[in-house]
Amino acid sequence: MVKRLLYIIFALLGVALAFNALSYSNFDPTYKFLRLKQTAIETGWYLPAYYSHVLISAVILIIGFVQILKSIRKHWPKIHRYLGTVYIMGILFFAAPGGFIMSLFINRGPWVLASFITQCTLWFYFTLIAFQKARSKDFESHEHWIWRSFALTLAAITLRIYIFIFSFSTDLSQASGYALLAWLSWVPNLLIVEAWFYYKRKSKIQLR
Repeated sequence: MVKRLLYIIFALLGVALAFNALSYSNFDPTYKFLRLKQTAIETGWYLPAYYSHVLISAVILIIGFVQILKSIRKHWPKIHRYLGTVYIMGILFFAAPGGFIMSLFINRGPWVLASFITQCTLWFYFTLIAFQKARSKDFESHEHWIWRSFALTLAAITLRIYIFIFSFSTDLSQASGYALLAWLSWVPNLLIVEAWFYYKRKSKIQLR
């Protein structure tokens, strides 16, 4: 019951976030947030990276919520494989590289920069390993690595949750305040996934 409720809440947040991100498909370089990044846009690097990261991340976020449903994997394996390919290629070729380049223009201090660069690097790496495991038909390992990848995909949601919560007590305009949120947005996600893997392994051992 709790798992289903959490799924519904995060899925609804994901849909809302994805629709907001897809609004940037108007490709107006002065639209909303982009008005604040005109100096970065002038370099010629930021805007392609932004669209690659934001628009593709919106798609893969929704796909991720579909992919983790057991019914999809069990009853529609071809759809699972097709959507999985879109998810993986979207991260490897667009979302992660775009996010990496965007990180270079954040200007929120070294700790924020380190957080987002580490996150994008791990996102790429986890997704690549998940892809390799699927190709070698090691589906158990594939599931573990894709969950690690999805934990980082979910950082798009958890970051905004933390921004909302901490905005009442923390000055997020300060580099130190935003740095805390940058690391909180994805590190706990990974720790939760690893704890879940540990619990599953321990349960299997006890059943033997």
